[in-house]
Amino acid sequence: MGASMAGDLTGRKVAILATDGVEQVELTAPWQALKEARADVSLVSLKAGAIQGYIHQEKADTFEVSRVVTSVSARDFDALVLPGGLRNTEALRANDDAVKLVRSFMEADKPVAAICHAPRLLVEAGAVDGRTLTSHPELADQIRDAGGSWVDRAAEVDQKLLTSRKPEDLPAFCSKLITMLSSAIDERRLDKMVEQSFPASDPLPGPISLS
Repeated sequence: MGASMAGDLTGRKVAILATDGVEQVELTAPWQALKEARADVSLVSLKAGAIQGYIHQEKADTFEVSRVVTSVSARDFDALVLPGGLRNTEALRANDDAVKLVRSFMEADKPVAAICHAPRLLVEAGAVDGRTLTSHPELADQIRDAGGSWVDRAAEVDQKLLTSRKPEDLPAFCSKLITMLSSAIDERRLDKMVEQSFPASDPLPGPISLS
C-alpha cells in the first residue's frame, strides 16, 4: 500500500501502544502502512528497551520501544493504534497508565484503531458505551455488557474509532486506518483555517446594514 494510494500523513504523529506478547503482524502491518504514508510512528510501551512479539503462541522478533507510557499523553499524538495479542492486551489493561492513555485519546476524540483482543482495552477504559465495534469474537459479550454493539465484520468504523477482528482482516484494517487518519487531518486543517479566518481575539462583527 503506497503513500500515493493511501494519502499523505506527513508530520502526523501516531502512537502504537503494545508490550510483550503483542501479535507481531498486528504491530508490523499498521506500522508499515503508516510509514508508507509518511506518518511519524512511535512504539509506546510499559517499559524501556524492547518488547517481545509473538506469532500466535511462538516467540518471534523483538521491537525497540520509542517511549514509555508514563512519559506521553494524548496531546503528544494525532492518533493511537492498539495491536492485539492476548498476553499483550491483558498486560496493558492491568496497567493504569496504559488504560488512562487509551481513555484520554477517546475523550479527546482522536482517531483510535484496535484489532483482535485490543478492543478489551476500550472496554477497560469505559469507552465503548453507545459505540458499534468488532473484535475477536471472544470479546463480543464483554463489549455488549459495557454498552457497545458488536458486529462480525472485517473492519468497523464508528466516528473516529476503527476496529477489526483478526490478522486476516489487516488489509481492510490498514486501508481504513490510513483513510480515517487522512479524513481527520483534513478536518483539523479546516478547523485551523476557520480559526485563522476568525481568531478568538477578534471582536464580533456588528450588525450588517441592508440599506
